[in-house]
Amino acid sequence: MTGRHRVSGRSASRGVTDRGTVKRAYTAVVLVAVAALIAGLGVWAGRSEEAEVPGDALPDNAASGRVPTGPCAPSDTLVPACGAWWGAYVPYAANGSLKDAVLGFEKRIGRKLDLVYNYHDMSGTELDGQLLTPDEQELGRDRLLMLAWESTVWTEPHHENWTETQLGWKNIASGKYDEEILDPQIRRIKAYGKRVFVSFDQETDARIKEGAGTPEEFVAAYRHLHDRFRELGADNVVWVWTVSGYLGSADDMKALYPGDEYVDWIAMDQYNYYRCHNTTDWKDFLRSQQPSYEWLRENISDVKPVMLAEFATAPDAENPVRQRDWYTRIPADVKKLPEVRALVHWNRPTSDKAACDLTVNDGPGLDGYREAGKNGYFHQPVPPR
Repeated sequence: MTGRHRVSGRSASRGVTDRGTVKRAYTAVVLVAVAALIAGLGVWAGRSEEAEVPGDALPDNAASGRVPTGPCAPSDTLVPACGAWWGAYVPYAANGSLKDAVLGFEKRIGRKLDLVYNYHDMSGTELDGQLLTPDEQELGRDRLLMLAWESTVWTEPHHENWTETQLGWKNIASGKYDEEILDPQIRRIKAYGKRVFVSFDQETDARIKEGAGTPEEFVAAYRHLHDRFRELGADNVVWVWTVSGYLGSADDMKALYPGDEYVDWIAMDQYNYYRCHNTTDWKDFLRSQQPSYEWLRENISDVKPVMLAEFATAPDAENPVRQRDWYTRIPADVKKLPEVRALVHWNRPTSDKAACDLTVNDGPGLDGYREAGKNGYFHQPVPPR
């Protein structure tokens, strides 16, 4: 999860900080389930097939409706032909509802999102480990979904304090967690039917130092997960390979690529952090994105579409108009990055400091983001299946 950790540890190596959330507590049942999973007590093995694939929890019309046709129709891998998807990550509302959070955000920005991005661990709990929650299913009726799936078990709900237990890429690749963890969620996605974006261990270059494993082990884990979806017949997944885009990790990013045959989109998470990281360097949208975009195209793949899987700007307290202008320039500037076909705003602060508020919930940031979202380049036909 890009930018999700405190300045110490993982984020310090690439200039990313904590995103902070409202505290909530797990129920005793969830705590027991997670503890048992970590301890290898086989909580998952005792689940019934009904628990793995609760068909009545999946919408009947998840994959229904007429597919867009014509020159602007998206491809089989959800690449829009005439512009780019306009998406966002929006944290859960205080009442625990993702749906309420997204609808509230859409009301503020004056439009419906094309793409909703959400994160999950591998605990299997209804709170965070169940892919395609009821809220996601409802939102997915007329929006695209991107599910970021982390090979960890989070300590707190919604990864509140960013502490976790690594399951390990080597273990994922070996098939150790297939039956207990992977397969139930793969079956849920298959049952959903509609095409969804899946990003496995996004910002993967930062996870090496966290103990997830080596680049070679990640490639093996990614390919294993990809093949497991195929073996179970879940062919409605569009695969997104996501790195930080931090060029200090260039060698790692090269080694982490599983190959064009396993990837549909390449993605990166770059920001204009400005004084959030105690710098005086204000990077406009193009300068914050173009160097890493060009590096990915030259060194990873020049045939895959590019997603800005997370992007945002910090404010400038001394010149608030700067934040508005940063967003209003996006429609013109993104056309200079022609393979960027999806932009996903990160609408969450990285810390309690005002300088690290990346949201566009009000003020000049909201004005600029609303204006950018009106541009026809970001109004493409969203497929219903």
